[in-house]
Amino acid sequence: MNLKQLVHLITLEYKSMKFLKYTLILILFIHFGCSKDKDDSLIELSDDLEISDFIWKGLNDFYYWQADVPNLADSMVENQNMYTQFISQNSNPESFFDLLLYSGDRYSWIVDDYVALENSLQGIVASNGLEFGLTRQCSGCEELVAYIKYVHPESDASAKNILRGDFFTVVNGFNLTVSNYRELLFSDEMTYTISLSTFDNGSFSPTGRDITLTKEENFEKNPVHIFKTIESGSNKIGYLMYNQFVSNYDDELNDVFANFKSENISDLVLDLRYNRGGSISNCIVLSSLITGQFTGEVFSKQNWNTKLNEYWNERDPESLIDYFVGSLSNGMALNSINMERLYVLTTSESASASELLINGLASHIEVIQIGDTTTGKNVGSITIYDYIDNDGNKNPNHKYAMQPIVLAIANSAGFSDYTDGLNPDYTLKESVSQLGVLGSPGEPLFSTTINLINGNGRLAFIQDNLIENRIVDPEMEKEQRLFLEIPDFKIIEK
Repeated sequence: MNLKQLVHLITLEYKSMKFLKYTLILILFIHFGCSKDKDDSLIELSDDLEISDFIWKGLNDFYYWQADVPNLADSMVENQNMYTQFISQNSNPESFFDLLLYSGDRYSWIVDDYVALENSLQGIVASNGLEFGLTRQCSGCEELVAYIKYVHPESDASAKNILRGDFFTVVNGFNLTVSNYRELLFSDEMTYTISLSTFDNGSFSPTGRDITLTKEENFEKNPVHIFKTIESGSNKIGYLMYNQFVSNYDDELNDVFANFKSENISDLVLDLRYNRGGSISNCIVLSSLITGQFTGEVFSKQNWNTKLNEYWNERDPESLIDYFVGSLSNGMALNSINMERLYVLTTSESASASELLINGLASHIEVIQIGDTTTGKNVGSITIYDYIDNDGNKNPNHKYAMQPIVLAIANSAGFSDYTDGLNPDYTLKESVSQLGVLGSPGEPLFSTTINLINGNGRLAFIQDNLIENRIVDPEMEKEQRLFLEIPDFKIIEK
């Protein structure tokens, strides 16, 4: 498939969108792939090689670091026999995919079921509604404790009186350890039983309360977790906790801001502490709702691989620029609130589109960041399918799809150098043992922000030995790996 055909596919799929030619999710997803027209194939490949052929051709076309990977050079396909021999060297699609990645790539991956991937990108997954992290009970020890970060409404967990800040150390009768937590918590089993614990004087003790949790197969996680308005001093403060940028929640966000507008808020606090990313179009909608005075101005700029940059710069350079918008894709006007200052709450889990929002707005308004340094994901990926033609028909022989990094993204001032994360203006790491109630004026991060808004720069004081012992799982669930590299001392999520 040539680049002209690729652009045609993108335009066809998203021709109804007024403000973007394509939607990118996580930060940035579009859904297309490589078709197999007869005149586009170098050789007739056997069925056992078609997945490897799809992987190589997709990465050769789109991969951001294509020019830096010798095995993805265009010259690889000049000799049909050598190409066939190369793609047949590894029959495992995942291993072959990994073989073709750039050494500095921390985020690309491949899946064997694109239906499950599509659902997860819209927040639809098998879930019992429990969002938790894991940490060692002591420095260097094998025993783990899970702590509840929040519970999704209308989920199985929400009906069983489990609260943010609860702990559990036992699952299905087994003590959680470094060696067994994957099997106990991240398997395909739909049901497991947790045993709650209390934390006192540096140790955990069982409460005697056991809770059996069951996942709902296609549970839809509402990213609008909390929104409210509080009055503090002479200020009217809007608070929104948004946990994933999902393109089909534009209407809900617009309704939230209609509420803020009717309340005539003076300040806005956006809580992105657990938001690992999502749709760039949804990110732009939210950024445009927060502002409103920059409609039609540049929000961000995209940089793809050499081949795609050359193609679009020659034919349609506007395709590489994203603009603030004044309406939704259905034409409905945005309930923008024209903020000139935004307070954002972050942790090390805040990634991708969350960082894009902060960086994109920072070149237009004052953005005050409270919390911890963000992940540092300034690149985006797309979903690549194995199309068998240019009509959008996918290969019926398999369900593999790829999510490779395809672009870097900068704000209107050209800044994109935050691979080490965006540093907060006021550093306050979230405490595992003193989480507080989300959205409450007494919750440490929100309390600190309220103090700043009221002209009192006092930070909440937190001492927590558990926070430095958090661990990470390189095999964590696919919907979590979408948004975040997995370095040491970060949080596992379910």
